[in-house]
Amino acid sequence: MARRLLFLSLAVIVWCGTGSATRTTPRHHYRHHVIRRAQSAKAKPSYTNTSFTTPHSGRHHRRLRRVYWNPVFRPSHDSLLKQNAEIDRLELPRIQDDTELEQLKLEGKLVPIIPGETLRIDPRLDPDRRYCRPWTRDFVEDLATSYHQRFGQQIQVNSAVRTVVVQKKLRRHNRNAAPAEGEIASSHLAGVTVDLQRRGMSKEQIKWVEGYLVPLKAAGLVEPEEERRQWVFHIMVSDRYDEWRDGREIAKTQSEPLPSDIPTTVPGMDFHYSAAPPVSVPAATLPEAAQPSSLSPSDEPQANR
Repeated sequence: MARRLLFLSLAVIVWCGTGSATRTTPRHHYRHHVIRRAQSAKAKPSYTNTSFTTPHSGRHHRRLRRVYWNPVFRPSHDSLLKQNAEIDRLELPRIQDDTELEQLKLEGKLVPIIPGETLRIDPRLDPDRRYCRPWTRDFVEDLATSYHQRFGQQIQVNSAVRTVVVQKKLRRHNRNAAPAEGEIASSHLAGVTVDLQRRGMSKEQIKWVEGYLVPLKAAGLVEPEEERRQWVFHIMVSDRYDEWRDGREIAKTQSEPLPSDIPTTVPGMDFHYSAAPPVSVPAATLPEAAQPSSLSPSDEPQANR
């Protein structure tokens, strides 16, 4: 009897050990197999033109295109400081809400941007915010006219004036948007800035716009940035632009020579200045010609700085 019990006990022990080994061995091998495949996938992903496939999962993941981005007007903290310094010089308010916005419209301090043969407005832009300062609208119309003469196409306005309320809402879902307050607040809040769409522009057209802006920036008339995420030209315009513009019109009817320290041509434009504008602008030397950039369009209509 004792021998029979001892035999049964040994049989149970042997059976349990065999079952445990049977259960753990596949799990052990499976774990190492998964680790080896994961390490292989991490070291050598299989790339295609638009996506890559991880060997251990077979799933496709989107891969960002490697685009060489070298804009003439790179966004910067210093540029935001300059834009706000100009707003402070002009003693313009940062528009808080729709009530203040409507009051400025009634007073004529904000004027509507009017679409036409050379200029269009993004239909997604709220009609109540298709306004800007008078000198900003003059700049946009001049640029649109010259662009249309050169390429036979329209310039599109994606964004103009904003209120602090709108800017705060924008910041909630767009990391690229500037603050609504402080020394680097968005210059859209003062109505001096517009965003012009780059989507659909060729390299030649982008280079032309950059060349158009270079001497104006050098003379302190505009402060442009080229947004990377939204693919727009963000351009703040100084009130000095209208003085310069009026002087240019007068210069067309005069034959006085231009001083050597004032830019006389704008790359890519079809006109030059025949006399110096009767305004005081900083002496400037044109930078080297802008190089074309490889750019990619964005679907965002107006979510920017």
